[in-house]
Amino acid sequence: MANSGEEKQESKSVIRPTDDQARQLAKGLIRSARFGALAAVEAGSGHPLASRVAVATDLDGTPVILTSTLSGHTAAITETPACSLLVGEPGKGDPLAHPRVSLFCEARQIARDSEDHTRLRRRYLARHPKAELYVDFGDFAFFRLELQRASLNGGFGKAFALDQADLCTPLGDLHQWAVMEEGAVAHMNEDHGDAVTLYAEVLLKAGEANWRLACLDPEGLDLAAGDRIERLWFSERLTDPQDLRPTLVALALQARNS
Repeated sequence: MANSGEEKQESKSVIRPTDDQARQLAKGLIRSARFGALAAVEAGSGHPLASRVAVATDLDGTPVILTSTLSGHTAAITETPACSLLVGEPGKGDPLAHPRVSLFCEARQIARDSEDHTRLRRRYLARHPKAELYVDFGDFAFFRLELQRASLNGGFGKAFALDQADLCTPLGDLHQWAVMEEGAVAHMNEDHGDAVTLYAEVLLKAGEANWRLACLDPEGLDLAAGDRIERLWFSERLTDPQDLRPTLVALALQARNS
């Protein structure tokens, strides 16, 4: 019979309490992911099917993929929308020492003639510009992988269980945010490239490169240079799109005074 010490050891949970640091780590892994491993149930066989997919995000942080009807994972998530996505790129050394997050999702195909499709097409191409060669082919479609919950591994001994509220960014008026983002991204890249460079090279210390603003949302900016994506978080979440301009100005001033 186990003694009380052994019973306490067995009952001790390996899951840490979810805090803001864990939430930001998970969101950052999702927002900065260029690819991930999609796990789905193979159509017809019922076997697990794992595929590498290119990833972008919607304004609220929901992962987005573009798939062809010729792909086995398209048939899989069409027949069985329940799926998982693993993101978190390993760096040098032990790959298991690097953070990653497993996302439990429901795949939802986006109608080509919808406002959602227009927004997702723009955001996806900001991450994957070469996809413009095939994004409008008739056999390609966008899927939002609607987040249900997640298992975050922040490294050895750093496990967290997150729910939908921990992962998604509240938006309010989605259309208003989408219109604002499209105009702001174009304006910053065309007229304020120097500020974008300062965001990346001074505030993020990401090194010299041809940086551009790929996407933005109420919680931060996604900066891109070739295959690199860097995330710059705002000090606090914006609740109104009108707050974006003063926030970007303040960040530029902060970088210039650093």
